[in-house]
Amino acid sequence: MVVATKKRAIPEIVINEAWCKKCGICIATCPTKVFEAKKDGFPLVVRGDACTWCDLCELKCPDFAIVLRGDRHAQG
Repeated sequence: MVVATKKRAIPEIVINEAWCKKCGICIATCPTKVFEAKKDGFPLVVRGDACTWCDLCELKCPDFAIVLRGDRHAQG
């Protein structure tokens, strides 16, 4: 039996360094642990392929410093 799997789209996660205050909210709220903090506290995308487009990082960022780009409905 062959099971077809549907590939999902992976967003481009853009962090505006000028706007980010390194509060860590994106790191704390991400359910799939896409981010890790650099030594200076700036969020770094380390597992972008784990992003599920939940939008929590974008919605919770008080500085509007994170944007998810791409077509979430596209098949990759």
